[in-house]
Amino acid sequence: MKKKVYIISHSHWDREWYMAYEQHHMRLVELMDDLLELFETDPDFNSFHLDGQTIILDDYLQVRPEKKEAVQRAIDAGKLRIGPFYILQDDFLISSEANVRNMLIGMEESKKWGTPVMLGYFPDTFGNMGQTPQMMKQAGLSAAAFGRGVKPIGFDNQVLEAENYSSQYSEMWWKGPDSTEIFGLLFANWYSNGNEIPAEKEKARAFWDQKLADAEQYASTDHLLMMNGVDHQPVQKDVTAAIKLANELYPEYEFIHSNFVDYLAAVQKDLPEELGSVEGELTSQETDGWYTLANTASARVYLKQWNTKVQRQIENIAEPLATMAYEVTGKYPHDQLDYAWKTLMQNHPHDSICGCSVDSVHREMMTRFEKADEVGKYLAEEAIKQLAQAIDTSSLPAKSYPFLVMNTAGSAKTGEAEITIELERKCFAEGIPEKLYEELEKQPPKSYHVETSNGEEVPASLSETFVTFDYDLPKDRFRIPYMARKITVTLPVSEMPAFSWNTYVLIEGKAKEEKETMIQNDGRVLENQQVRLEIKSNGTLTLKDKSTGKQLDELLTFEDVGDIGNEYIFKQPENDQPILSKEIDQSTVEVVTDTSELAQVKVTQELLIPVAADERLAKEQQMVIEFRHRKAGRSKEKRVLEVTTVITLRKDSKKIDFETKVNNQMDDHRLRVLFPTKLHVKQHQADSIFEVVTRPNDVSSSWENPTNPQHQQAFVHLEGNDYGVTVGNYGLNEYEVIDDSVIAVTLLRCVGELGDWGYFPTPEAQCHGVHCFNYSIEVHQPEEKFASYHHAYSAQIPFSTTQMAIQTGTLPAENSYLTCEGETFAITALKRSKFSDKVVVRGFNLSGLDSPLQITKNGKQGELLNLLEETVEQTIAPTVRPYEIRTIGFEEE
Repeated sequence: MKKKVYIISHSHWDREWYMAYEQHHMRLVELMDDLLELFETDPDFNSFHLDGQTIILDDYLQVRPEKKEAVQRAIDAGKLRIGPFYILQDDFLISSEANVRNMLIGMEESKKWGTPVMLGYFPDTFGNMGQTPQMMKQAGLSAAAFGRGVKPIGFDNQVLEAENYSSQYSEMWWKGPDSTEIFGLLFANWYSNGNEIPAEKEKARAFWDQKLADAEQYASTDHLLMMNGVDHQPVQKDVTAAIKLANELYPEYEFIHSNFVDYLAAVQKDLPEELGSVEGELTSQETDGWYTLANTASARVYLKQWNTKVQRQIENIAEPLATMAYEVTGKYPHDQLDYAWKTLMQNHPHDSICGCSVDSVHREMMTRFEKADEVGKYLAEEAIKQLAQAIDTSSLPAKSYPFLVMNTAGSAKTGEAEITIELERKCFAEGIPEKLYEELEKQPPKSYHVETSNGEEVPASLSETFVTFDYDLPKDRFRIPYMARKITVTLPVSEMPAFSWNTYVLIEGKAKEEKETMIQNDGRVLENQQVRLEIKSNGTLTLKDKSTGKQLDELLTFEDVGDIGNEYIFKQPENDQPILSKEIDQSTVEVVTDTSELAQVKVTQELLIPVAADERLAKEQQMVIEFRHRKAGRSKEKRVLEVTTVITLRKDSKKIDFETKVNNQMDDHRLRVLFPTKLHVKQHQADSIFEVVTRPNDVSSSWENPTNPQHQQAFVHLEGNDYGVTVGNYGLNEYEVIDDSVIAVTLLRCVGELGDWGYFPTPEAQCHGVHCFNYSIEVHQPEEKFASYHHAYSAQIPFSTTQMAIQTGTLPAENSYLTCEGETFAITALKRSKFSDKVVVRGFNLSGLDSPLQITKNGKQGELLNLLEETVEQTIAPTVRPYEIRTIGFEEE
């Protein structure tokens, strides 16, 4: 029986990368024009795989709208193979929900045109998330194809017992942490192994002799895959002629122009029994460690911070508020939210969110972030106003100013809610603006305090009153400009339940005097009933946790080293020694906030660091010397980098928050913050996509890179028998565990070139300017581990607030929209389904154990859904399986 060679034409289409988006865009138009012509002129051309992303269709039709019917004909005829995703994302650097929305929107867009290719397609993703098998299965996909993460062994197809992330074949089974298993297809010879097939005899023989041997080295069956294309590759117009020649030259093989649907059906039918398997996340754990591309998690860190901000705005603020407001309005902004998600996801391809493109690409990304954020803010503001107008405040004092505080996080939240209350206004229709301003400014000062709706006083912080311009935009008439006298209220909130609201009121009259303080020794000591913090003269922090009795020293040590790598990969110069803040015995402390509820001090330190790499680096970059072979060091010229950190301690919390600011004007360096834990353990946990993944602290025997960078979402965690340490973050996606004990979080990494296959200068990747970094630490008892995870999640989502009137309404002053009983379950979404109009709650089990879970809305349970939000004919179990992703739908009553 002949071996069959399946040749699939494709082009891996990075929307933006080493050229600006529109440069790639115009080339895409040319590719699609060529394809549509080829489909009509070559009947032997089977099909073209459109890289698994439907956004390509939008991009093409934006320029060629008249080609829509031709595109539809090509899809109907099976010539153009589309879907199932909207874009090809970097899955580690975007949220769990963003990964789901990529599938949801991609499937919806695909089905508008026809039938999507039911293949999880990750050809160039920089590592693959461990929950891919479960996510694919829940979306109706039983196979995934990927180019990175697994080391192919080949040769005699042996299985190496010492290696867990290697495969003897290019085909394998891939098992997720919940034990879901799918078929995995590794592009062992890359997704270009059949590119540019010669149509001349001599060249064809040389080509196929090599390519067939390469494919057979790893293939588990007689079905060989040849990917005819590569990055931005124009379609090979004579590929069918080249295939005809191959059949003449190699009669023992059958060469066919094919597609993934046919190839997958054939190869899976003939899989051998001894097919190997891999499990969990695939991040090239068993390579030399240099090309895992994990350092893209710290390239242009401002992109990651903005991405976190916009994701939180859309998925954790706008969607939950709109879902709750639906109970009042009966309307939900599906189309507007889709627009926001699509705009945001245009920043999620791997060469975009990873920060590894040219400067013009990332400047355009900032515009998209801002656009998506503004949509999210508008929808959130509309929804909370609609809710507020339905809340009954009629029992509150007549001369008072009610306001609403909402926790839209999926976990209980402790923190500060801030709102600016309007006390009085004068519309421009009443007089000249400057006169109105003066009238309000001359109002005699008054004292105010804050109470709950039940009349209990709350220890809030109030600003001085001030006058400012503002305006209303009524839905039924022209805008109304005015001057207003206002006051800003900062309200401490402790363990406010998930998806709940409380009503407060600002009332005239002095607040009770609060004399308690958590600050001692001119700000060098902060203490509450949970922890004691001492700021040493060198600026490091000593933390004593009172429940465990453990003391950690030299926390908040800043480390600066040189970086002569690129946007993809960190490389410290040879013999470069870290510059550590703990070695500089000088710092200043300033008290920022001192109340009975909140203690904040600002620590200022100065690091004297080189201004850049030395002059050799520029020459080595221009010569395209591979980063590992560079000899550049750091400049002898040095400059002060001032590091200021605000440390926040709350009355009843053991979590300590940090906000660090720097004005970076230096080049070619990396700044990290270090947290020594005194926990010398062999593994750690990190928040990932629908998973708290356990990773080893030690590297494989084949690892050569002196560093071991890893991805995180909201936190990283170390634990021993007596205590654990959770370090949270906001948009700081890179960390490393050093010496099995020290958690190092990358704050800033500054480089001057893209890297990869040529020399592409990226001066803006040096990240000059002011940067602000937010992170936290919580020392806890072992049984408090999951609570610390929830604290890290909720810290990323601010309270939502709005002012109300004294009014009658149908909603109570305090309420919880739904309840979730399950300490190991993290909710990632509260939204309405576009397809069934159910209320959708989604989340996952943080634990590797069966755990109790009950989610109810108005006292009732919902029904089980899959990730496409389709009903699953299965009863909701009272426990959630290890690492299970669960989606529940609630019908309207």
